[in-house]
Amino acid sequence: MSFKVTKVIDGDTFEVLPDWKWNNQEGNVIRANGYNTPEQGQAGYQAAKDKLTSLILGKEVEIKNAIKFTYGRLLCDVFYKGTSLADYFSEYQ
Repeated sequence: MSFKVTKVIDGDTFEVLPDWKWNNQEGNVIRANGYNTPEQGQAGYQAAKDKLTSLILGKEVEIKNAIKFTYGRLLCDVFYKGTSLADYFSEYQ
């Protein structure tokens, strides 16, 4: 299913419209699976956030293979133009 990215929170987490629905949960925050970028306050945080922002903000992404709902966000595989976000962020794998 496709979603429009409305806000980038950090290098691996963002908000979408419309809300997703999975396993009796729903929300608008997605955590991409397959890579892990630095958290706010850590070295490299802003660079990772800027990279994700320039790649997907305002654009359509596809989510697949939901894994779990954690910390108010859906952890799943995310694809932009048919390529996994994890492939774009291989330096964080």
